[in-house]
Amino acid sequence: MKKIKEEKRENVIIKTSIIGIFINLLLVVFKAIIGLISNSIAILLDAVNNLSDALSSIVTIIATKLADSEPDKKHPLGHGRIEYLSAMIVAGIIFYAGITSLIESIKKIFNPLEVEYSKVTFIILIVSIMLKLLLGRYVKNIGEKFNSPSLVASGSDATSDAILSSSVLVSAILYIFTDINIEAYVGVLISIFIIKSGIEIFMDAVNEILGKRVDKETINEIKKTICKIENVYGAYDLMLHNYGPDKYVGSVHIEIPDSMTAEEIDPLERKVTNIVLQKHNVYLSGITIYSMNTKNEDIAKLRYKIYKIVMSNDGVLEFHGFYLEEKNKSIRFDIIIDYSIKNREEIYNKILNDVKKEYPDYTINIKVDIDI
Repeated sequence: MKKIKEEKRENVIIKTSIIGIFINLLLVVFKAIIGLISNSIAILLDAVNNLSDALSSIVTIIATKLADSEPDKKHPLGHGRIEYLSAMIVAGIIFYAGITSLIESIKKIFNPLEVEYSKVTFIILIVSIMLKLLLGRYVKNIGEKFNSPSLVASGSDATSDAILSSSVLVSAILYIFTDINIEAYVGVLISIFIIKSGIEIFMDAVNEILGKRVDKETINEIKKTICKIENVYGAYDLMLHNYGPDKYVGSVHIEIPDSMTAEEIDPLERKVTNIVLQKHNVYLSGITIYSMNTKNEDIAKLRYKIYKIVMSNDGVLEFHGFYLEEKNKSIRFDIIIDYSIKNREEIYNKILNDVKKEYPDYTINIKVDIDI
């Protein structure tokens, strides 16, 4: 089933990219012709921009095929991250097109050419804008649906192209009615937008490779799934590692009754792993256990008091993993402190001292977990 899903994703991405290539090459031909005939630097640069889009789509197709290659000995978790590298290549193509366009536009500011617009020019520009708007929406929607960063980038770029083509149209209309030629300046504007787009796409890909925070909704959905499983009373510290779009490997802490035996825990862990894989396509390579006191009701009241002490501190996001060992007179729990808090160590020490003050007969062990 997973293989079929991956094949469907690959086919859809390739099909969408081919549509993008066809439309962009069509626009390149028409814009290049009318740009040369009318001596319009803005239209010619628009054609160059469309050509870079076509090249980007070709890169996306190649990357998608490579990313869906079977795992091998050197890459046991697959080749999914190639898609992020392809997004960086796409960004490079866009950035280069932007720099080249900027240089040519600046040249035309100092050496302007007489432009000649015709009805055909306006028709092609209007059709181009409409096609790019439709293409942008279509490609971006497909990219978001199938979690393809390259397609999302291409879709956003196509929408930006429509806006830029609109500026070319406006400059042409302005020239017709006022004889004011702002072609080269529009070219500079187009170039800046292209460069900005390239930088943004590049940074998005870099963030994915570096390890961008997984969106909260995904984390919460997986935790909810885990907590619905019998004998699981909490899911914490869910850490996901991205090995390409829709390819996650992770680990999680689950809270279970302290009365459970290893014989009972083993099938529970396997059950959690299988359910999360089936429902979310996330492979949990490690499940760690938090024991939950179940043999003494008074401990629940004590836990709540400590919870109140901990959560009264600004910047504390979560309190979990609480366990009290009566035999050793020890209390342990984990906390999460917001990354934006600068005095994290001060907060930790304050919590430790406050809990020690309230329960001086106990050894207090506090672990600060990562805010993920």
